[in-house]
Amino acid sequence: MSGRVDPAFWRGKRVFLTGHTGFKGAWLALWLHELGAEVTGYALPPEAGRPSLFEAAGVGNALRSQFGDIRDLETLATSLAAARPEVVLHLAAQSLVRRSYGAPVDTYATNVMGTVHLLEAVRHSPSVAAVVVVTSDKCYENREWPHAYREPDPLGGHDPYSSSKGCAELVTAAYRASFFQTGAAIATARAGNVIGGGDWAPDRLIPDLMQGFARGDSVLIRSPGATRPWQHVLEPLRGYLMLAERLAKGPDSAAGAWNFGPFDRSTVSVRTLAEHVVKYWGAGKVEYAPEGPALHEAGFLAVDWGKARAGLGWMPRLDLDESVGLTIEWYRKYYADPSSAEEVTRQQLRDYVAG
Repeated sequence: MSGRVDPAFWRGKRVFLTGHTGFKGAWLALWLHELGAEVTGYALPPEAGRPSLFEAAGVGNALRSQFGDIRDLETLATSLAAARPEVVLHLAAQSLVRRSYGAPVDTYATNVMGTVHLLEAVRHSPSVAAVVVVTSDKCYENREWPHAYREPDPLGGHDPYSSSKGCAELVTAAYRASFFQTGAAIATARAGNVIGGGDWAPDRLIPDLMQGFARGDSVLIRSPGATRPWQHVLEPLRGYLMLAERLAKGPDSAAGAWNFGPFDRSTVSVRTLAEHVVKYWGAGKVEYAPEGPALHEAGFLAVDWGKARAGLGWMPRLDLDESVGLTIEWYRKYYADPSSAEEVTRQQLRDYVAG
């Protein structure tokens, strides 16, 4: 196993990608386009009034793009049936912990029932050979223990977002056991905290730092002691593609849950990551919010990716400095010339594939 994506597998492959207007989805859409896949994207339009990688990098030109809501089963099923996909990559989600506190019903409707709708649509689509449902490393019942979580560990979630991702795991397992003993092979993918160019989501560390530094503002950071498994966005995306290849080629022993995380030394605190960003940006001031009563977020989280190494030949390539360096390079070039977003994104993608 080479640890690389197989271009021959993806060339001409019909792919249905949900969440293609989001940060990870936009990167993945461009990667699939580079591979020569025939991609249909299904997602909500980019959030109004906020920059998006989808728009900045011209992602809509790289695939057949349909704006739709995964909470709308009829429209989703019609779109998927029309695409006749061989591979389905499900990334659409409400992806923010803090937003889930303010919109718990929407979070569960999107992340849980949206997954139900996707799998129900796949159930009636005989063309599908492989499905990767992307959840989160936060799907585990976080006990604040000092070792990394493995796939058999209990699911849980203190906040609505984390809980909804645990629910999506249970939904996927139930559908697989009930309806997919034959036909499509289905797996879930649990990735660490991703960073990379083109992320402008609210209340996320890198977007907050980049937008603040670009304006010359000091940036207030919460939970500086919280520790997370930080990885560049291309690392788990490579895992998703390799997992889909394995599922499609059969047998379906790959069906199940898979972690994709960084090297241990990249599991660091918010403070440490912020310091790396300041170093690579070359300027910028960071202030840290005092500890006190706040919305609950896990203090320590790490994931064990040994299964992906043994079963897929996947392992991370980039350390923390390389991941931060690529991220800062992207934003530096974007803020110097916003029209360069597509060129910069595709070049970073090609360099990563060739590395």
